[in-house]
Amino acid sequence: MTLENSPTTPPAPGQRGRINAVSVSDRKGVVKRNVDQARLVKEHGLAGDAHAEGGIRQVSLLAQASIDKMVAAGAKVAPGDFAENLTVEGLAVMDLPVGTRLKVGDTVELEITQIGKACHKGCAIREQVGDCVMPREGVFARVLKDGLVKPGDTIEVTDVPGGHPDRQ
Repeated sequence: MTLENSPTTPPAPGQRGRINAVSVSDRKGVVKRNVDQARLVKEHGLAGDAHAEGGIRQVSLLAQASIDKMVAAGAKVAPGDFAENLTVEGLAVMDLPVGTRLKVGDTVELEITQIGKACHKGCAIREQVGDCVMPREGVFARVLKDGLVKPGDTIEVTDVPGGHPDRQ
């Protein structure tokens, strides 16, 4: 079974969502645990997370709608189960092009660097329901300005490469 993306409004500055969960793990290849808050470190990633190594995949984001889609398909999953650091509600992160800039909370600034990734061999979610959304709908970002992030924080699109057709 392959789950389809639903059509959404093109991304534009000012679009907002909120952080539904912040998740970390001290090892790679395991489900992340949800935390009350964490520090995003400039050009590094989420402090205390095994994937925080600099480079272009410093922090991962996944829309809550993507998780809900997998639950509807029969997966018993929750925020952090796809190894995403930030679960986002109300903003279709999978539709944000590379180069999009985001503000999270009061101070954090992110830039989208990659859309999707290869699913690792033996992906439990893919084995359970025949599909996994992370390769298509998960996104990665680098941290441009550090600060604390917590559930309930606002996440806002501040810039989209090439502008937006409605903005002239």
